[in-house]
Amino acid sequence: MTKTLRRFLLPCFTTSTTSSSSTTITPVKKRLSTSLRNDIEDPPRKTQENIDQTQSEDDENDGAYSPSAAAIAAAAPPRASKTMVIGTIFGHRRGHVWFCVQHDRLSTRPALLLELPIPTHLLVKEMRCGLVRIALETLTRPGSELVSCPLRSVPVWTMLCNGRKLGFAGRRKATESTRLMLKTMQSITVGAGVLPAGFGFGSGSEADGELMYMRANYECVVGGPDSESFHLINPDECPGQELSIFLMRSR
Repeated sequence: MTKTLRRFLLPCFTTSTTSSSSTTITPVKKRLSTSLRNDIEDPPRKTQENIDQTQSEDDENDGAYSPSAAAIAAAAPPRASKTMVIGTIFGHRRGHVWFCVQHDRLSTRPALLLELPIPTHLLVKEMRCGLVRIALETLTRPGSELVSCPLRSVPVWTMLCNGRKLGFAGRRKATESTRLMLKTMQSITVGAGVLPAGFGFGSGSEADGELMYMRANYECVVGGPDSESFHLINPDECPGQELSIFLMRSR
């Protein structure tokens, strides 16, 4: 009987004792939670109505009239307009140089045709230096008809090449020889070469022989009613050649 009671009661006390003796209090460690919190409210999202309202306010602020800005705009000089034209420099070997301006290479009526006093061989020599500045100047007196006429309509100019006065240049009308030459070069946009004799520019022995030409795109800059300039645009594969022609009228 004693053994039977010991068999049933001893495991109960042993288990209780073991569990009570092995049970320990473990300190709780505080850890930083990296999970997203749900208790923080998200910022309000911008609706399409709010975006449109903000843009309209910005437009109203941009379009607001400012007296100081208007005064600055009125005092600023007008911007120069820039266009691209086709310019052709040509002339006989023993003659003088001509300068022709076209807005369309297919047109045989030039917008401007000038006969320059510089000989062809002298211009070729100046161009070997890489820098050519041709200035055409005219002086108008008060009350003269040249004051109000278009700048390209001035008949006579005083020419300076790289600072040296060479004489007087004149505006010319296109003749049949000019139109024939321009028609021959309709397919040429950029290039230089020699045309056979027979176009008849100049007079006497100047009209004989081959005709040398250089054709390229020019940037036309109109600074105002009294100033205009043409600047040679070099192709990408060609070395830099600076050539500019200025038209200036002083009052």
